[in-house]
Amino acid sequence: MERTVLKCENLNKKFGKKQILKNVSFAIQEGDILGFIGPNGAGKTTTIKLILGLQNITEGKVCINGYDIEKQFTKAIEKVGAIVENPDLYMYLSGYENLKLLTNLYQGIDTKRIDEVVKMVKLENRIKDKVSKYSLGMRQRLGIAQAILHRPNLLILDEPTNGLDPEGIKEMRELLVDLAHKEKMAILISSHNLAELDNLCNKVCIIKNGEIIETSDISGIKKETGKQYKIFEVDDGKKAKALLPKALDMKDNKFKIDISKEEVPEIIEQLVKNNIKIYQVKEEEKSLEQAFFEKTGGNVIE
Repeated sequence: MERTVLKCENLNKKFGKKQILKNVSFAIQEGDILGFIGPNGAGKTTTIKLILGLQNITEGKVCINGYDIEKQFTKAIEKVGAIVENPDLYMYLSGYENLKLLTNLYQGIDTKRIDEVVKMVKLENRIKDKVSKYSLGMRQRLGIAQAILHRPNLLILDEPTNGLDPEGIKEMRELLVDLAHKEKMAILISSHNLAELDNLCNKVCIIKNGEIIETSDISGIKKETGKQYKIFEVDDGKKAKALLPKALDMKDNKFKIDISKEEVPEIIEQLVKNNIKIYQVKEEEKSLEQAFFEKTGGNVIE
């Protein structure tokens, strides 16, 4: 059974009389990549700050590796790596020198470990260059190297692909998947890039107005929401559409229709009787973005 790395139980946060978080609860197991998503002002950053002990919890509890973040802060935080907003880097030093400085904060981190993380983030060829000469993507990768230098089993990232080009996003995705699968790291990602999270995460947690409205496997959350269309590919889309008033037009002789699995044979029989050839029938794959808008009522992401 997979071990729970992070557990948030009934987190509440108030600033004065204003309640920001209301009974926020979720957990992450080792090897999970959980996308933490919500509209602007939903409480994502506040939740992350409570997890990291950067703000006091009004009510509730955060446990990391079984340790309470408030009562046993040192033990709870020692196996956590995080980048909130942008990584803190010394621009006038080389990438290697930035990592070397961090070894003073941890025990048991030698040059061999530095070389390991440099290889993980694919900066071998540029690690001796000054950070001021790095691209944004390279700085992000160096930030990840800093965050995992002390071998954490929980990695928390706020917008890790922000500002990256498609190649940089691809490299970041591959790196995070490797960390989750090979290092058994639990990863929490807060991001507005829903298309990227769709390709990256195996679980998702949606927060709205300070409350968790859904926590699920990413495949499950997409199946639960809204209509479940079946897509038909035929030889004559116009004829099929005229025959089926509920059908919605798509390109290339395809149409989709909101029916249950049990109704599919009836539609096929109807099409065959009218001499319409059927090439393919499949369930529409809903995107995380579609599921998000359906769950939150179409709130705009910042």
